[in-house]
Amino acid sequence: MAADKHPHVDAANRYARAVVAGTKPANKWVRLACQRHLDDLKKSKARAYPFRFDAEKAERVCRFIELLPHTKGKWASAGEKLKLEPWQCFKTVCLFGWLRKSDGYRRFRKALILEPRKNGKSAWAAAIGLYMLAFDGEHGAEVYSGATNERQAWEVFRPARIMALRSPHLCSAVGLTVNASNLHVLGNESRFEPIVGRPGDGSSPHCAIHDEYHEHDTDDQVSSMETGMGAREQPLQLIITTAGANVSGPCYAAVVEARRMLEGVVEEDELFALMYGIDPGDDWTTEAALIKANPNYEVSVKADFLLRAQRDAVNNARKVSAFKTKHLNEWVQAREAFFNIQRWHESADPEMKIDDFAGQRCIIALDLASKVDIAAMVILFRREGGGFASFGRWYLPEKTVELGENQHYQTWATEGRLIVTEGDMIDFGRIRDDILDLSSKLQIEEVAFDPWQATMLMTELSGYGVPCVEYRQIVNTMSEPLKEVEGLIRSRKIAHDGDPAMTWMLSNVVAKPDAKDNVYPRKERPENKIDGPVALVMAMGRMLTKDNGPSPYERLRPNGFLFV
Repeated sequence: MAADKHPHVDAANRYARAVVAGTKPANKWVRLACQRHLDDLKKSKARAYPFRFDAEKAERVCRFIELLPHTKGKWASAGEKLKLEPWQCFKTVCLFGWLRKSDGYRRFRKALILEPRKNGKSAWAAAIGLYMLAFDGEHGAEVYSGATNERQAWEVFRPARIMALRSPHLCSAVGLTVNASNLHVLGNESRFEPIVGRPGDGSSPHCAIHDEYHEHDTDDQVSSMETGMGAREQPLQLIITTAGANVSGPCYAAVVEARRMLEGVVEEDELFALMYGIDPGDDWTTEAALIKANPNYEVSVKADFLLRAQRDAVNNARKVSAFKTKHLNEWVQAREAFFNIQRWHESADPEMKIDDFAGQRCIIALDLASKVDIAAMVILFRREGGGFASFGRWYLPEKTVELGENQHYQTWATEGRLIVTEGDMIDFGRIRDDILDLSSKLQIEEVAFDPWQATMLMTELSGYGVPCVEYRQIVNTMSEPLKEVEGLIRSRKIAHDGDPAMTWMLSNVVAKPDAKDNVYPRKERPENKIDGPVALVMAMGRMLTKDNGPSPYERLRPNGFLFV
């Protein structure tokens, strides 16, 4: 009976279960999105969980969409209505079915949808825009279709306008007037119009649709729309795009943030993300890759078209990048995260405490590259029976934590995951005192440090009898321990306490082998901190040295530090 009453919700849930089960081809990010929905359905039964799923509200939007006409192709010429495929049901019911228990308003305020070309995203987004304009119960609703140029801004607005023109009953029901460059609802002054570039400060969008976000060099339009939504009770910011080549732009940054949310690295309860594409290691020259990346395969995007484009790319190197971005949703200049975050999650033991290792040998490593941002300390133990245990301590000055863009720091500080020192620079004296305190509880074999910013601190520690080793962060000293750490994480042999700050920093690490198969930890953006993983690699480097005997690179410096 439930299936008859809510057929679109039922189709969405069947799709999610098929993806998670592996019977429906999908990449990692789609599987995680489906798993999130299914998990949340279970969680929502608990009174303390802040969200609930309303099948009727989700169904209502799907029914509305399927009243609208096609605007292109054979379906339009035949006068057919839109028909939602199961995967389209999934994204629709997720966006509109999840509500906050506290006030009944929608949970998701922002959605990031990545689909290759020809998968029907513009028609779907146009339908969403019409619903938000006239049927969402918002008086004076403002709906915008935004892009970097006028042609692209009309890619969503044009089909919405045509749908309205061909739906006289809809127009008469709500008093919708179709003008040349806008849609207007008489009586409550709601409007739907395209915008180019950054809108004025007077905008108060109920719904903002941003098409082909990968073409945006800045986030001015998105951030301006987001700021203007403050007066709305349940706004929706909908970003629809293919992949691109600008990995330093705002779109790729949004993709990275969405990936971290789906992996559980950060909590973003109001963000919905559905990102189609292929997985790393997939053979892009196969039909299987096309099927996985294109959810509307053989519906709106035909196999012969994609196979022909694929053959052209195989035979012409100049066409490869365009094919991968437009039809497989691959970022052609992007690098994957070096560490397997899922395996890292699986190795977490929240009950594990450093006091459990009292009296045991350990190596401490410090990355103190900055006095105004994260200073990292990692304590690494060998575990009985094999493997390692790692703990981290992170130090930041209060001025850095208080910056508006550092809300994640503020959250972790509140949770006791960060050590915040007064002023605008880190107090290295606090780090010294913490190490001395640890030395009274643990057998510290060495404290490894990079000489940048750290020499004075290490001199003080040496004066207290703490053995210090200078560890330069160069390819020769970082490559092999980085590979070792990656392998240990992949095999779940580094236990940790689930520290979200360390998980976040690990997810920021990228590394690409050079011609000699050397790797070095790097970050793609300045704000993507990797200090914790760097310190972990340093500690592992000293562990490997002790296992293999003295390194030929080691020698004693005049100041008494062992030099690597």
